[in-house]
Amino acid sequence: MGQVLSVLKKFCEKVYTTDNEHLNLYSFLGCYSNLFVVYRRNNIDKAYSYLLGLMKCEKSHTNMERMVEQVPDQEYYQYYNFLSESKWDYKEVNKRTALEASALMGGRKAKSGKPTGLIIDESSHLKKGVESVGVARQYAGVSGKVDNCQVSVYCSLCNEDNATLIDTALFLPQKWIDDKQRCDKAHIPESERIFETKPEKALTMIKSNLALGVKFDWIGGDGLYGHNTELSRGLDKENLFYVLDVHKDELIYLEEPCFSVPAKQGKRGATPTKIKADKPSVRIDKYCNDLVENQWDNVEVRKTAKGLKFVFVHTVAIWHWNGIEEKAQARTLVITRTQEKNPKVKYSFSNGTITDYTAKEYAYFQCGRYWVERCFDDAKNEIGLSGYQVRKWIAWQHHQSLVMMACLYLLNIRIEKKSEYELMSVRDARIMIIAHLFSDQDTIAKLHDQMLIRHKNRKRDIDRYYKNNDDS
Repeated sequence: MGQVLSVLKKFCEKVYTTDNEHLNLYSFLGCYSNLFVVYRRNNIDKAYSYLLGLMKCEKSHTNMERMVEQVPDQEYYQYYNFLSESKWDYKEVNKRTALEASALMGGRKAKSGKPTGLIIDESSHLKKGVESVGVARQYAGVSGKVDNCQVSVYCSLCNEDNATLIDTALFLPQKWIDDKQRCDKAHIPESERIFETKPEKALTMIKSNLALGVKFDWIGGDGLYGHNTELSRGLDKENLFYVLDVHKDELIYLEEPCFSVPAKQGKRGATPTKIKADKPSVRIDKYCNDLVENQWDNVEVRKTAKGLKFVFVHTVAIWHWNGIEEKAQARTLVITRTQEKNPKVKYSFSNGTITDYTAKEYAYFQCGRYWVERCFDDAKNEIGLSGYQVRKWIAWQHHQSLVMMACLYLLNIRIEKKSEYELMSVRDARIMIIAHLFSDQDTIAKLHDQMLIRHKNRKRDIDRYYKNNDDS
């Protein structure tokens, strides 16, 4: 490994030099050095160049053709071979990224005092044509409608404002699984040609990261995952604590119900065959609308660019029945309401009890889903998560692995520089990396000064927000 890093260092210093050890990408790549070996060839120099291309190219231009224009001394065929033909193991790279991210977050109950969350969510990548692996007419959250796209399920780790993507699984629609010729053309491995729903993929990833040694305190996800009882029951079996969003039309019981087939009343009519509860159920939104103000707690959930974010939160012990099981499951219902003129209301089920955590803690867990959305925004806008132009299975997987590596690298920079630049964003970090790797000292100084001006303006807005709130 030492010899590999020595060769890589000479390669990097020949093309890209920097005196700042924290900004040296090859140092970050040290823990990955043995994962890009194919036969006797170590392709880590190509990984380095590809990461540079991801960070140098702007949104919608993070493809191999644009990278060749932006990164000196690189050829298109080299990028193509590294991404589409090389056999380096993306699964092992993803595992290393997940473990490094877990260590960076501090594991369970990090030093910050805040617990670490494993958040699951899907994201779509709009595409043209029908040959890109997994592409289909399906719902795309990025456009808010049914569109031609690929959809993948992601796992992210978050702790307060530190968050990064650590794992992904491409969703293959049933019509892809049923089309052998199409799968062959996209080079999808036989072992992957099994239809799995998004919640099933999420449960598989959660279990694999848990077995790998990734540390987290709770699991979060949106209504697609909270509504799926197979996922929640699977997490119950693993003794994993979760706070998963659910839809507003879910039925709940405020008292534990018993279920039985009611006796026939009278001589007329059919004999009852359906199981019914002996207690009335109520829709969540109806229950929420009946709450009075003193049943809500006003709590702080996170920092924002305009100060602290407060929400109203209500928690209550309830029972939920999926219509199949013999008995209803005890759950804690978490409801949050934003403090706006037109408030947004969110509902979640948790397998924690009402006494395990405070209302403030439950609100923190529920609002943790915000950070995976930030991960998607940053990864797509700054590092090219959706900006690829590849069709084969392996090329898609390789691109995703390298993007998640880049996300982790930028998170490292932000954490290392937090005491110096408290308000550094992912874009700030990327711009400074580009400046140090590609520009002269005058350009670096100029970009540095521009970043400080942005931070000064953000800080002024935050201070103004606090002052106005204090005055009120």
